[in-house]
Amino acid sequence: MLIISSHISIPLDEIEFSAIRAQGAGGQNVNKTSSAIHLRFDINASSLPAFYKERLLGLKDRRIAKEGVIVIKAQQYRTQEKNREEALARLQVMIRAASVVKKRRRATKPTKASQRRRLDSKTRRSRIKALRGKVVD
Repeated sequence: MLIISSHISIPLDEIEFSAIRAQGAGGQNVNKTSSAIHLRFDINASSLPAFYKERLLGLKDRRIAKEGVIVIKAQQYRTQEKNREEALARLQVMIRAASVVKKRRRATKPTKASQRRRLDSKTRRSRIKALRGKVVD
């Protein structure tokens, strides 16, 4: 089970893992072992609550395909087990982040006093700069 919160968890049979060859440096080992992991998680077919599904499908993330499948590639470590754990951790973080509802920003106006202070400082500054000019006879 992948635990998302105290009430929500995902059974591991809903998550598909496939081992692939990792890219990058690693010498001969990288050519003969399939240590990288591709994690695939179908949002629509999962047992997640509707709120989570809606939020995940609404994300603008390149890891989410048009069909609603999350694809995460983990290849940081040399072993499949560690890469599998890394991919699960990234999926967990992604789902938790989607569940956070941001506070709405309330538009506010600057106070009269703050507007006055701003304009006064601009006037003061312009006087100082005007005095820097050449003296005309």
